[in-house]
Amino acid sequence: MRFLRFALLLLAAPALAQNPLPLARNFQSLFEKGTRSATGAPGPNYWQNTADYDLNVSFDPATRRVAGTVDIKYVNNSPDALPQIWFKLYPNLYQKGAPRSRAIAPEDVSAGVSISALSINGETFDVKKLPVQATNLPVKLAQPVAAHATATVRVAYSYLLNKGSHQRTGEVEPGADFVAYFFPRIAVYDDLDGWNKLPYTGDAEFYNDFANFKAAITVPKDFVVWATGDLANAAQVLAPKYAQRLKEAEQKDAITTIISPVEAQQRGITAAKPQNTWRFEAKNVTDFVFATADHYTWQSTSLVVDPATKRRTRVDAVYSAKHKDYEEVIQFARKTVEAMSYTFPRWPYPYAHETVFDGLDQMEYPMMVNDNPTDTRDDAITLTDHEIFHTMFPFYMGINETKYGWMDEGWATIGEWVLSSIIEPKLDDDYGIARYAQFADTEQDAPIVTLTTQLSGVPSFLNSYPKPGLGYLYVRDMLGDELFTKALHTYIRNWNGKHPLPPDFFNSMNTGAGRDLNWFWQRWFFEGGYPDLAIARVEKTAPGYDIRIEAHGRKPVPVDLTLTFADNTTQKLHRSISFWESGETFVTVPVVSKQPIRRITLGSTLVPDSYPKDNVWEGK
Repeated sequence: MRFLRFALLLLAAPALAQNPLPLARNFQSLFEKGTRSATGAPGPNYWQNTADYDLNVSFDPATRRVAGTVDIKYVNNSPDALPQIWFKLYPNLYQKGAPRSRAIAPEDVSAGVSISALSINGETFDVKKLPVQATNLPVKLAQPVAAHATATVRVAYSYLLNKGSHQRTGEVEPGADFVAYFFPRIAVYDDLDGWNKLPYTGDAEFYNDFANFKAAITVPKDFVVWATGDLANAAQVLAPKYAQRLKEAEQKDAITTIISPVEAQQRGITAAKPQNTWRFEAKNVTDFVFATADHYTWQSTSLVVDPATKRRTRVDAVYSAKHKDYEEVIQFARKTVEAMSYTFPRWPYPYAHETVFDGLDQMEYPMMVNDNPTDTRDDAITLTDHEIFHTMFPFYMGINETKYGWMDEGWATIGEWVLSSIIEPKLDDDYGIARYAQFADTEQDAPIVTLTTQLSGVPSFLNSYPKPGLGYLYVRDMLGDELFTKALHTYIRNWNGKHPLPPDFFNSMNTGAGRDLNWFWQRWFFEGGYPDLAIARVEKTAPGYDIRIEAHGRKPVPVDLTLTFADNTTQKLHRSISFWESGETFVTVPVVSKQPIRRITLGSTLVPDSYPKDNVWEGK
């Protein structure tokens, strides 16, 4: 991406900022149009489109056939007339000939989504002539959708859910399926790019509008359905005792076993009709998914997430009884929701429920996660809290994951680091740290703000996970928890339910903190470089010692020292990144001690160092 500097253009950054960040030319136009503002808040002319979806779908686990209709009321809040509408057909990832970032098994290649009927505002289309472009479907209209008008859309469709080559969705095992991206939806039309025409190829994630959903999901008897949104007809689809257990779980702190392993095998859990239609409703969310199984255990608990209103969130763990590692997941999930509400990001959990489903992936959805079994307890903790943390980013915030993976995965990574130590204090999570230290400032590294669509492999991993996660973590450490939370809440309040872009994030954080943080954003997110601190020298002083730490790399990282004294006692010292704001390349850390120092170790788990050989000093 080509960036331009606007040293005198204060609309590109808050008035408090003395060092404006690089601003891409297409971002600049949004400030000029007034859809974005210098404070980081939406501008006076900000707009975004929305829709109401009415989904009516049947799913047969035996054949894996998904079939149904989608009725959409699409609201064009933009100032533009729309002569065409772009649809997303995400299941076409498996269509023959579709571009994919990774290979799939030949037996999973399918015909993709079959559309049997399509109408828009009463105009019907010849489904045999629809210009399907893999996961995109642009449809030209005889009469454009006027600015601020509503379009009525109806689609009838079907496809076969993949059995193998599991990529975020598909059959988990016989009698268990995770069904995501299962309906045609209207693509995002926004103030930056217009229609989101980027295809889904399997790796880069998603960008969807906020919408309201009603869903009727029909499955055979004995199959229970879990989904985004609230179950509206539990008494009609669950046998009475299970419906009652679910109702009680929504008001109890204790863990309720709604379906035990024995009951799951005995059946009789659902209504006795050959087919049951499960009805769900979800408001103001970016996606809707469901999962179904006829033999899964279901545990549930709930907790108050907002002490002001006493609002509760129900947390579920749904899994195969053969996966013993899943038995603690309900505890990990509950503690995650609690920590998110009260500690970090200290924002009341925004949804009425969260379900962790035993699947074959590690993927997040509104109110649902699809998590594979893990080999260790630590892995189960970090996976559970990472995926649930995504509730805030990208779902509560509406981030374009396709282009800006760092704006959601980076937050889930810092969430994992912070929350895992709350759930299990002995857990020392070092996710991605060694890989970043290894590849920093090599040809496998690129600035974090590089578009995710331009990356793959190691560069994509570094820029999505450890690098932005560390950036957020170091700013939190520098500002302190209270000021950082104030800044983060400013960003959340500005952009909840909307579509923030990178300048909106940086400007919101600066405004919320009341400080110019651009020196750090510039060096960590926009520039190259590597992290490398060194113990340059240790000098004896009257009160103790002066330890000189030099920054040999360009990346500003905290200073963590572990001192071991002659009597084998230890002391830890910490300095935040604030020491590097002035441009200095060294800092002197004084130590007051009558005991001789035998050993000094520089570094800690969440401080990568590309050249660690100079991180230990041995006393004479």
